[in-house]
Amino acid sequence: MVSEATSSKHQANIDGQLKVRDVVRDVVAEIAPTELVLVDGLARFDDATAVRRLRPQGGRREPLGFGLGEIVTLVTPVVWLALDETAKKLAETASDAAVKGGRAMLRKVLRRPTAPVVVPPLTPAQLAEVRERVLETASHRGLEAARAEAIADAVVARLALAAADPDPQGPSGPTGAGTPS
Repeated sequence: MVSEATSSKHQANIDGQLKVRDVVRDVVAEIAPTELVLVDGLARFDDATAVRRLRPQGGRREPLGFGLGEIVTLVTPVVWLALDETAKKLAETASDAAVKGGRAMLRKVLRRPTAPVVVPPLTPAQLAEVRERVLETASHRGLEAARAEAIADAVVARLALAAADPDPQGPSGPTGAGTPS
């Protein structure tokens, strides 16, 4: 059974912006396909909840209470946290905080779900910043340098692909959905 969250993957928002969760899914599918179960599980939540669950809990004991330190070396948290931070940083510079706060309050009052976090088309300099953020996040999470480089390269490639092809449903999109088989 395909969930509603996963069936809507690869949909670009207006203005060619990608949902962070879609980029995460694409990169994890390429780099660590065994983690797709984790990505699909997180897809049930809004982006803020997913990020909260992936963020390290400082000062708390092990998540399951019996020394599963390997859990911090997953690819999913590295990619999702780095992209979420980048998207929020770009959104802050592009919008007025007062307007953003007013929208958030209105959403809470009306009990509407939060809008998905999106990554707008990025310049080469911004792609370099994303790459550095992924490398930094991977380092903090204990990943080996070679693995961190592969993850960073995959993230930048996915974002660059989106900038080159603003229609992810088209023939040259990441899934090839537009090409007949």
